[in-house]
Amino acid sequence: MKKLLSALIAFTAFINVTAKDRPNILWLTSEDNSYHWIGCYGNKDAKTPNIDRIAAEGIRYRFGYANAPVCAVARFTMITGRYACSMGTQNMRSRYPIPEKFRTYPYYLREAGYYCVNRSKTDYNFKTDDKSHWDESSPRAHWKNRKPGQPFFAVFNTTISHESSLFQKKIDANRKKGLIPEKPSRDPSTAKLPPFMPDTPELREDWAIYMDVITAMDKQIGSWMKELEDAGELENTIIIHYSDHGGVLPRAKRYVYDTGTHVPMIVRVPKKWSHLAPAKSGSVSDRPVSFIDLPPTALSLAGIKPPEHMQGRPFLGDHQKKAEPFVFLFGQRFDSRMTRNVRALTDGKFRYIRNFHPHRHNGILAGYPHGQAGWRSFYALQTAGKTSAEQSSFWNIPQPVEELYDLANDPWEVNNLANDPAQKERLLKMRTYLMLKMGEIRDCGIVPESMYNKLSRDGTIYDYVHDKSFPHAQLLALAAGAGDVKLDLLKRLRRAMKAEHPVARYWGVLGCTIRGKSAKAAMKDIRKLQNDPVPAVQIAANEALVVLGNRKAGVRGLIKLLKETDDDMVALEAMNIAVALDILSDIPKDVWVRAAGIGNYPKRMLEDYPG
Repeated sequence: MKKLLSALIAFTAFINVTAKDRPNILWLTSEDNSYHWIGCYGNKDAKTPNIDRIAAEGIRYRFGYANAPVCAVARFTMITGRYACSMGTQNMRSRYPIPEKFRTYPYYLREAGYYCVNRSKTDYNFKTDDKSHWDESSPRAHWKNRKPGQPFFAVFNTTISHESSLFQKKIDANRKKGLIPEKPSRDPSTAKLPPFMPDTPELREDWAIYMDVITAMDKQIGSWMKELEDAGELENTIIIHYSDHGGVLPRAKRYVYDTGTHVPMIVRVPKKWSHLAPAKSGSVSDRPVSFIDLPPTALSLAGIKPPEHMQGRPFLGDHQKKAEPFVFLFGQRFDSRMTRNVRALTDGKFRYIRNFHPHRHNGILAGYPHGQAGWRSFYALQTAGKTSAEQSSFWNIPQPVEELYDLANDPWEVNNLANDPAQKERLLKMRTYLMLKMGEIRDCGIVPESMYNKLSRDGTIYDYVHDKSFPHAQLLALAAGAGDVKLDLLKRLRRAMKAEHPVARYWGVLGCTIRGKSAKAAMKDIRKLQNDPVPAVQIAANEALVVLGNRKAGVRGLIKLLKETDDDMVALEAMNIAVALDILSDIPKDVWVRAAGIGNYPKRMLEDYPG
């Protein structure tokens, strides 16, 4: 009888929780626009009355961040409440599996009786049926389709402000549709370009056009607000507006700088639900928030305690938690470019960046971003040797291992303070915090992606890295040391090249590459790794041989790999290395074309670098 009574009490409690009056929640998402394009964030050239209204009637977060500076990777974090790099999904448009125990936040909302709608961007960056997470997901999906009295959670996504809005075909199409004027409404000559960009007519024109694009995006936001008002739901609905990451001019999207990660983050909480907000309407919050916090915040607003596996901290609702001292940011493979691995922290006042591949530059030589005339003009001036020291630093090799920026005094992040004695204590604090954070979440980015396909066939990358037998702390320390040429680690790197663990061998040889000809004593050890059973190690060994002076052997090894592999990520990594080393002319055309046929991203490498 006691068991039956307990069950009845529990069931009654569940009914009360799921049936009680709850707020509607609407996320209004734009694409590729940093916070500084928006009027309420201080842009006097902006015409964004609808977003400004949300801020005037809500809470504007000064320090809102995408944890990754590109859409699909950022969206994984938003849908799961997990850092993508803690799951092995930090690489762009990858579809690696994750353990089934990690439920997405719509699952919990639907269990609690919410009608969950997505309109309509998915692209969640892991192996799943994207639409299965929603009651409705399509360009026509709408919260109006819910049952009478049912609370809704909806994500409405406008694509107007995507980086492709500055591609000529899209500019022409948007003008034909009347979304933007035939001539920019702002005078390009008034553009205030960041100091890391050259002053070109193309970049000024892109700036002026994008200001009109932002106005068009704001009108779309306004139309969705009006739908709520017309339906009498505005005062029943909590609205959160954000952009999926930063952008949209060069050195923004795809980069963990402020321009790539700092986004508008604005919350409007109606009077009816004001007890769920931490501040009054019309206020500005200095609390740092990021996408990792959005899933638990959505659940908290609905009165649901977030599950333990979610790594963020709710900043609204019944289950609010104190913010972490720093926002964690990450970047790895974006599009077909596979040669960078960076992690970063910010508290909104300072930014620390750790570069695990400092022997490769930041710039993008070809491909999708070059659809913008501004990007092309930047690259053309750089190759002609006509950029300033600040602008050229973006393309320099090597890149700094560590970067530290004072955002209050250097908002465009051009003055690296990592070697400033006055910042020694801050540098140590942020470096230590970053390494501890990577260890805490067991960052999967220390495993090269060219190993991922094989690992995914045997399980998940998450399971591989989170297994107790995986020596994460030791490998993370090795990866950090490998990139820092100030450390005398050649003996340690040579030992690592003989280690049983393939990830240790990979970082051992990569550390020699980064040290260049000062690591020539390891040449024999490196030659042996050309026949390593793991292709990632072979690729790293071949790269090292070219850098250390044995170009012929390194090229021969890369050609052999490109001829034999059927793994698209192995092919992509080898192709990236060939481009980075500027040895494409040494690769036979038929070998290059053969490798490009293995998958979508190798194919894009062929399109960008025909050979």
